[in-house]
Amino acid sequence: MVVDGGLSEQLAAQGNDLSDALWSARLLADAPGELVAAHRAYYAAGAEVAITASYQATFEGFARRGTGRAATARLLAASVELARRAADEARELDGVAGPLWVAASAGPYGAMLADGSEYRGRYGLGVAELERFHRPRLEVLAAAGPDVLALETVPDVDEARALLRAVRGLGVPAWLSYSVADGRTRAGDRLAEAFALAADAPEVVAVGVNCCDPREVEPAVRLAARVTGKPVVAYPNSGERWDAAARDWRGPGQPLAGLAEEWVAAGARLVGGCCRVGVAGVREVARAVRG
Repeated sequence: MVVDGGLSEQLAAQGNDLSDALWSARLLADAPGELVAAHRAYYAAGAEVAITASYQATFEGFARRGTGRAATARLLAASVELARRAADEARELDGVAGPLWVAASAGPYGAMLADGSEYRGRYGLGVAELERFHRPRLEVLAAAGPDVLALETVPDVDEARALLRAVRGLGVPAWLSYSVADGRTRAGDRLAEAFALAADAPEVVAVGVNCCDPREVEPAVRLAARVTGKPVVAYPNSGERWDAAARDWRGPGQPLAGLAEEWVAAGARLVGGCCRVGVAGVREVARAVRG
């Protein structure tokens, strides 16, 4: 199945300013129609799975903006509803056929801090504290009726343990996706250990990597498949590097289409792109993997 690309990439292409600490989540309140248009563009390009704008949407983050808990809960639920609306429009207006799915994004604790710490992990919080952070918004997202919860860009095994606890009993399947570098999690954990956490978690229907260099993907996919025996999800960045201090991307990117075929051969069953991978990139990936 083809997962969409970077939501922020398409939103920026549509002319939206994403410099706010809430990133794309700001548009849940300020410009929901822009989110519908972005999701729809990815569906029309061949994506079967849209990831919602809730990656950086948290009770704590919206509270800094002056938004109360009840209003934040409505915005979290709206992230799922907007992706559903985009799927309906893609079918009716763009002629997209076949099932279209919605994955409700739950980014790591560091995404709420908006300081790049999701690429480091180890925030000084224990597993129980991280579980208390994640559980309330996961409850709201699950109640909104997504097809799957995307526990994504996870930087270390502590946060993975917290997320796996937080999804228990919600009644919605989840995928668990790590951000990796140099063959380890961002915090330096062995990937075999990290993937193994999901092997016996009945809520987890897929495990893999995202928001990483494309060159990290194939060995991680093979390892995830071997360790867990589950379908693997893979949606890396373009290959450019995020400079948290400058809040900008550095270095060259690379096309993912040819690599995506290798990921599928290695065991990936959900493939797409993350940051800096836009509609054109997803269209190429869709053509490649459907060959």
